[in-house]
Amino acid sequence: MASVHESLYFNPMMTNGVVHANVFGIKDWVTPYKISVLVLLVEMVKSKRMALIERRRLNKLILPLQQGPDLTLSQLLKTVEECAPKMAATLKIKLRDMVAGNLRDMESFFDTLPNPFSESESEASKTSVVGLFMRHMLLAYNKLSFSQVYKLYIALQHYYVAGTGGGTWRSTADVDMDLNEMELTGVEDTAGAKAEKEELDTGPMQEAELIDESQRRCPLSQKQAEYFLVRQAYLLKTDENKALKAAALQEELNNMLKFNPDFAEAHYVTYLNSMRVQDIYTSTHSLLHYFDRLILTGSDGKSNGDEGYGRSLRYAALNLAALHCRFAHYQQAELALQEAIRIAQESSDHVCLQHCLSWLYTLEHMKGSDSSVLTEDSVKMAAHFCLPYLASLGIQSLVQQGATGGKTANKLMDALKDTDILHWKHSLSELIDISLAQTTSLWRMYGKSTMAQQQAQLLLNMNSLEQVNYGVQQNNTEPFAVVLCHLAELHAQQGLFGAASEILTHLKQQFPPHTQHAKLWMLCDLKIQFERAMNDGKYHQAEAQVTAIAALSETEGLYRKALVLKAQNRSGEAYGVLQRLQALSEDGRSTEMAVRVMLTTAELHWESSSFTTALPLLLRALALARQHHLQALASETILHLAFSQLMLGVPEQALNILQEAMEPVLAHGSLLDKGRALLLVAKCQMAVADRAGDRHAALELAVHTLDETATYFSRLGCRERLREVYYLQARLHHLLGHTPQRNKCAMHFRMLDQELQGGGTQPVTRL
Repeated sequence: MASVHESLYFNPMMTNGVVHANVFGIKDWVTPYKISVLVLLVEMVKSKRMALIERRRLNKLILPLQQGPDLTLSQLLKTVEECAPKMAATLKIKLRDMVAGNLRDMESFFDTLPNPFSESESEASKTSVVGLFMRHMLLAYNKLSFSQVYKLYIALQHYYVAGTGGGTWRSTADVDMDLNEMELTGVEDTAGAKAEKEELDTGPMQEAELIDESQRRCPLSQKQAEYFLVRQAYLLKTDENKALKAAALQEELNNMLKFNPDFAEAHYVTYLNSMRVQDIYTSTHSLLHYFDRLILTGSDGKSNGDEGYGRSLRYAALNLAALHCRFAHYQQAELALQEAIRIAQESSDHVCLQHCLSWLYTLEHMKGSDSSVLTEDSVKMAAHFCLPYLASLGIQSLVQQGATGGKTANKLMDALKDTDILHWKHSLSELIDISLAQTTSLWRMYGKSTMAQQQAQLLLNMNSLEQVNYGVQQNNTEPFAVVLCHLAELHAQQGLFGAASEILTHLKQQFPPHTQHAKLWMLCDLKIQFERAMNDGKYHQAEAQVTAIAALSETEGLYRKALVLKAQNRSGEAYGVLQRLQALSEDGRSTEMAVRVMLTTAELHWESSSFTTALPLLLRALALARQHHLQALASETILHLAFSQLMLGVPEQALNILQEAMEPVLAHGSLLDKGRALLLVAKCQMAVADRAGDRHAALELAVHTLDETATYFSRLGCRERLREVYYLQARLHHLLGHTPQRNKCAMHFRMLDQELQGGGTQPVTRL
């Protein structure tokens, strides 16, 4: 059956399939869903005994129900029932009475609508949201011809049947009788009646299918379209998980553009949706169409000046540059940015020029160039033109560059403190989240895991300054994904794999694989699985994780490939991979990776007993780590130096330098770092026991150190290192004459050795 909307608005706009009018020029029209909303509003106005809490809940629903897309009756009843169960029952009864009667029941309902307007203090007054909606519906209903009113009534009947699961209410004879009665009153539409009789002969099932299809494809009204687009754009920004899936959203947008190709906002949401799936062609196409439609529809107003067509042109070029930056098309981005700068200079648009400058230093930073001077100029100009958002982003970019350049933590934290003052002053909620996430990352980089956890918890427990709309949770943005990944890794490093798994499960729920921030938790999950496999000696499983990690991060994948090759005693291949990784890290953008490459290369030298050759490399790594204030890497480098000195026969010197590293390792290090440090201390204590005055006391001290070491390794599930600990404990108990303890440790060693089948790196060449 043809839809009411098709007979009203489709045909006048279409000539040979081409749209010639703006569908959103029509403010609103009557649908079965909107009749149901009208019934609900009328009952709310008439009801005087409704509980205050129920009325408040229903009042919150008024705008979403009026401006949102049409719902099925079952969805509407369920929504109302959650707020006021009695009102939902009343609504269902009123609709049942209307569709179970005849066409005059619907006519009389609309005749009674103007009554509440007579009372100025009524909830349906002329200036209220309810009153305006009722007036729009009444005007739209009065413009309908008889055949259109009749179609609307038939659609209302099927709408009720589909929503309640009941049977058909009336036969064709009853409908014809009502039709004849209406014709006797003076309203004639012979062609419409004949068409309706032909459509009624198609049968109830086919008719319902046609109604569903036509309702699904009918255009939205102006307010419905605006509400839908604003809601989806907001969800894509703050909570992508609650937005429509990319395919479903694109289908709705295509349907919307089919009826109004010049709807600029729909093109922009199409651009945002295409960015989700990394579709460069569609996103570029939609972005250009958006700005073209702004000019064609005259949305810019004047033809020149700040509000003219030039404004759309320069911001179109600027957005195009941002698009190419996101896809790493640096040459195209630079050309688009130069075009935006040229047009902005011609128009003397200082705000646009400031945005261009911010993207210019971002582009230079992405290309690997030094952009600190451009960033400083951007911050100064943003402050001059009172643009706090751009000024804050510039300061945070300077903080990132300072962190990679070796600035001290106190200077960077002072800079972030100044930006936080700016954020709270101007209520920049989004930038507050970004600042806390960046602070967490900085503390993690500097090796202060406790401070990193504190900042992460501060962000997770902070109430957002931004209003929560559409039922959106505020922990679905990139900063929350970053801090949750940090927390997952920190928990895994402390052996709390259950807690880390729960955090990752939450991340997977909040950021499904199709969302744009899913790569963060994917990489985090793969890193944790890789570390667990390496600690457990399951190198074949770790090797399988390397391929997945490399797909997300080339440098991380190469580094872990080298670790697996080294653990499999394939030193030549591991050295080749490390040389490639060192070439990628020489640009100074990844100091942490450069230090880790040096440490792993030194471990390869150990395997060939070239401990002297490893010392210069370790000293270079220590100098680089201290220069950039990387305390965790500096402590790890000291452990490597101490191990080299132990193997060179100077355990006393090794113990002396270990004292410098033990405090930060025990305070902020992972369980693996703590266990390795204590194991190295125990080895040094065993080496100096023969030269000590009280040999028995020195050996007892080494035994206690190994007991604590075994606790760390057992919590981490590191069986290879536990095997080494039990071996050393058995030897020490044998020297001390503790036969039961020696036998117990020997039994544990034998059990682990049988499980591991004697594989793994030799303990003498490993820290």
